[in-house]
Amino acid sequence: MKTAAARTWVPDDGGSRLPAGEAHAWQPGQNSTACGVPLRRAGLARFPHVDFTDLDPLTGGSGDRVAWICPRCQAAAGGPTRGRRWVRNDPRP
Repeated sequence: MKTAAARTWVPDDGGSRLPAGEAHAWQPGQNSTACGVPLRRAGLARFPHVDFTDLDPLTGGSGDRVAWICPRCQAAAGGPTRGRRWVRNDPRP
């Protein structure tokens, strides 16, 4: 999956534009994100050269200026989710 984001920024070294602000997963050829947000109505820019899995702000790279990653898109893309996952501690017999 590729990336769609609310804002764009260009690094100081003159590289290609990168996503910033709110980020969502997007499949090329679709008009909406993986979580169902329409790209045009939400004002999201497409980044077909940036993989959604490269957006983690903790790892750097393409996610330097990403402030929020959609948790529904992360789940749809199969990436790591933040927070606790549900675990059954004492299953019934």
